Amino acid sequence: MTTPNPFMEGISDAVGFVGGALAGYWAGQWLGLNIFSAGYDNASIGGILLVGLGGGAGLHLARYWRGKQKAKHHDSDPS
Repeated sequence: MTTPNPFMEGISDAVGFVGGALAGYWAGQWLGLNIFSAGYDNASIGGILLVGLGGGAGLHLARYWRGKQKAKHHDSDPS
């Protein structure tokens, strides 16, 4: 059994989180929700919520992908 590579885990988590957060930000912009508007109005809170949900979803997808890669590697391992 192989040990997990902490560098690969960290990089894939970071890429997944940042990618998801950017997708949430762009979705908020498309819906007219500006996270950088003055004050905390409903549009700003909605945009912040989308960024947070996108970051969490991206992190979850990165970990799911890593699990699939690990399972594929484990299935093809002859030992």
